[in-house]
Amino acid sequence: MFAIMRGTLGSVSVRALGSALSAQRALPRPGATRSLLPVTLTIACVAALTSACKQPKPRADSEAAQAKATAAAKTATTATGATTGDHDPLAAARASIGQVKNREAVIPAQCYTQTDGLSNPCWTCHTKSTFPNDMSDWDLQREYAFSDAGMTNYWQNLFVDLSDDIATISDDEIRAYVREDNYQPLRAALAQADDYPGYRPDLDFAAGFDDEGFARDGSGWRAFRYKPFLGTFWPTNGSTDDVMIRLPEAFRRDPAGAPSQAAYRINLAIVEASLASDPQVATDAIRWPTEPLDERVAGIDLDGDGTIEAAATTLVGLPERYVGGAADVKVTRGLYPTKTEFLHSVRYIDPEAPSLIATRMKELRYSRKVRELDSWALLYAYDDEKNAKETGVLPQFSGSPLVGLQNSFGWQLQGFIEDRDGRLRLQTEEEHYFCMGCHSTIGVTADQTFALPRKVPGARGWRYQDLRGIPDVPQVGHSEPEILSYFRRVGGGDEFRANDEVLRRFFPDGKLDEAAVRVAAPGGGGDITTLLAPSPERAWQLNKAYRALVKRQAFERGRDAPLSPLVNVHQKIENGATDLEKRGKIFDDGRLQLDWRDAFSNRDAAEDS
Repeated sequence: MFAIMRGTLGSVSVRALGSALSAQRALPRPGATRSLLPVTLTIACVAALTSACKQPKPRADSEAAQAKATAAAKTATTATGATTGDHDPLAAARASIGQVKNREAVIPAQCYTQTDGLSNPCWTCHTKSTFPNDMSDWDLQREYAFSDAGMTNYWQNLFVDLSDDIATISDDEIRAYVREDNYQPLRAALAQADDYPGYRPDLDFAAGFDDEGFARDGSGWRAFRYKPFLGTFWPTNGSTDDVMIRLPEAFRRDPAGAPSQAAYRINLAIVEASLASDPQVATDAIRWPTEPLDERVAGIDLDGDGTIEAAATTLVGLPERYVGGAADVKVTRGLYPTKTEFLHSVRYIDPEAPSLIATRMKELRYSRKVRELDSWALLYAYDDEKNAKETGVLPQFSGSPLVGLQNSFGWQLQGFIEDRDGRLRLQTEEEHYFCMGCHSTIGVTADQTFALPRKVPGARGWRYQDLRGIPDVPQVGHSEPEILSYFRRVGGGDEFRANDEVLRRFFPDGKLDEAAVRVAAPGGGGDITTLLAPSPERAWQLNKAYRALVKRQAFERGRDAPLSPLVNVHQKIENGATDLEKRGKIFDDGRLQLDWRDAFSNRDAAEDS
C-alpha cells in the first residue's frame, strides 16, 4: 500500500553506468525473470546526456562560506562549554560502507499500518500526480504491492515496550537533555576530519536568523515557516523540525556579480511560486503573494501592473529566467534549479518553548540537487522506477554514507543522527536508505521535496519555523481543512491510530468532533497548534521514549518510539487487496500544495505578523 517505488539510477558517469547496471542485474527478487538492461541503459544514457556527466560535490556551494564555517567550528563548544573530546562522528558510517541488510529500508514504518478496510492514511503520499511528478501511485491505496523482501516489517521497534526505560529517565534529566546543543559539537568534530568529503554543516544556529529568515552568519541559508506534512511530522506525534533553503551563489548576486539580497529575494519568490502554486493551474494564471520585491533590480514587471516599482507584492505568472547573476538560468515550473540545497533538522519537543522546538537535534538532514533532468529524462526515470518495481529489482543508490546517496532524479541526501550519548554522528549506509524512499518516488512530492511547497506565502513565511498563527487551510482542490480531512479519513491523529491524546480530545466516544477541529481553520479563532501541539505531559513522555530508543542504537529496527507497543501494524504483509476500495475509502486527491486564499489577504501576506 505505502510500498515505495525504487531509485535505481545513480551516478551518471560513463564508467559508473556499467557497474550500476551490473549491480542491478544482480539484485532481482526471487521469481523475477525479465531483464532490465534495455530500459535501464536507456535511462542511464538519458541522464548522462542531460547532466554535467561528473560526480557531484556534496559540500556547500560557497567555498568561502565553507572555509569560514570550518574555522568557526574548530573553536565551537556546547552551551555548557563541553568540548568534542575523542568523538568521531564518522566511525559508524565508515564501518558500514557496503553493508545494507534491509534493502527495503526505503519503505517507512507507516506503510505497514493495518487499515482494517476503514482507515486510510495512504492518500497523503500515494495519489494522482501532475508533471513533473509522473508517479501517480494512488493505486497503492487499493492493493499491497510489496517486494518479497518488503513483505517483512523490519521496523520491530514499533513493538518494543519502552516503559521500563522511560521510567529510568527523570523529568529534570530529560529537560536538561533536550536543551543541550549537540549541533555545535558536530561542527567542531567535523572540522578536525580533514579527509571527510561530505557535507560540513556551515550554518551557525547560535548566530540565528534575522526577522526575515536570513542566516546572520552570511552563509546564504534562509529559514521559512511551513505547515508540517500530515501525520508523522506533527509535534503531537513526537518531533518538531525546521527547514532552511539556499540557492546557488549566482542567485544571490546582481548582474555585476556583487552580493544582492534584493536579487536573492526575487529568485526565492520565483522558486516558491513555481513549487508551491497549484500544479494544475496554468503558469500564466499564477498569482502568488510575495514579500516586497524590487522590480528595478530585475528589470522585470513581476506583478504585471505595467510599471517597474520598488515593492511589488504579487508574482503574476513566472518569468522565463531567474534574475541577477542567474539571469542565464531558465525557470522550469515545478523544479528547483541545480545546486539548490536544503537543511532540515528533526528535534525533540520543548513544551516550554514558544515554538515547541527544542535545542537538541534528533537528526540533521542535508540535500542538494546535483544534476538536472529534462522532461524526457524525467519521464524515462519514472518509467524505470515502475519497471524496476514490476520486475522485482531492489532499491540501490550511488554514493556512500561519506558523501550521501543519490536518487534517480538528481538529489543527493546525507544525514546525521544521535549516537548513544546523544552526539550527532553520520548515518550508516543502511540508515541513509531510510531517507531515500520518500524523497525519491511517491506521487505527492514536488521535485522530491515536501516543505517549501507548504510554505506560508509572502513575508509571513520568511522566518524561522513557528506553527503559531498558521491556520488549517485546505489542500489545493479541496474545500475542507486539511487536518480535518486527515482526521476523517484516518480515524485518528497518526498513521497507526495510536495517539491516545488526539483520540481523547477530538474523537470522544470514538466519533470525530468536527466543530472542535474547525477551530483551527481560517476564521475559526485558533491555529494548527490547537490540533498539533501535545500536552506538556505527553511531550516529556515522548522525549523520554525517543531518548530510550537512542540509548539502544538500533535504528535499523526503526526510528519511531511509541509510548506503548503498537497494535494497528502488520508484522508481515501478504500482497493483495487492502479492502479500502470496497468500503469507498480510496482517495486520489492528495496534494502537497495548499490553498491559502482564505488565510491571508495579499496585503497581509506581504507583512510580518
